[in-house]
Amino acid sequence: MDKPVNESLIPEERIASRILLIRGEKIMLDFHLAELYGIPTRVLKQAVKRNKERFPEDFLFGLTEVEINHLVSQNVIPSKSHFGGAVPYAFSESGVAMLSSVLKSAQAVKINIAIMRTFVLLRKVLYKNQNLLCWQSEIEQRISKQDEKILSIFEYQRRFEKEKQKELLPDNRRRIGYKTTP
Repeated sequence: MDKPVNESLIPEERIASRILLIRGEKIMLDFHLAELYGIPTRVLKQAVKRNKERFPEDFLFGLTEVEINHLVSQNVIPSKSHFGGAVPYAFSESGVAMLSSVLKSAQAVKINIAIMRTFVLLRKVLYKNQNLLCWQSEIEQRISKQDEKILSIFEYQRRFEKEKQKELLPDNRRRIGYKTTP
């Protein structure tokens, strides 16, 4: 019998911290999912292996040695020995959604809903950030145009100062006083 899950026990931040970017795609690793579902990783992997037809390559893929080393260097994984020689699975958002049809406990359903909501939330945040980046880019373009105008004003001021300095030279000054005719 499954224990009831209080959704507040799995905050979005905890789920979001488990979502990684690998191969240009947001994924979750099998051991992180197993932890969230409250089951051993081997049980999750067995359920996936029994239902291979439900997990095409864009839903689930094994990590390469380079990707594993990168995750170890980023402290996402404590060490390679953490897996006991097994290659970790990476689940895409679609793969995580498919897990709900494989893991049918009440806890798994609630966790899956929370994970899907987090993926949607991250997509919204990314969309808002893209809008902010576009706005920032527009402002930077405006500022660079203003910079050009300000520089041209300074250049004009420098030229004006040079002209004034030339007028102050003795040869360029207008003589004052009595003029004598030769």
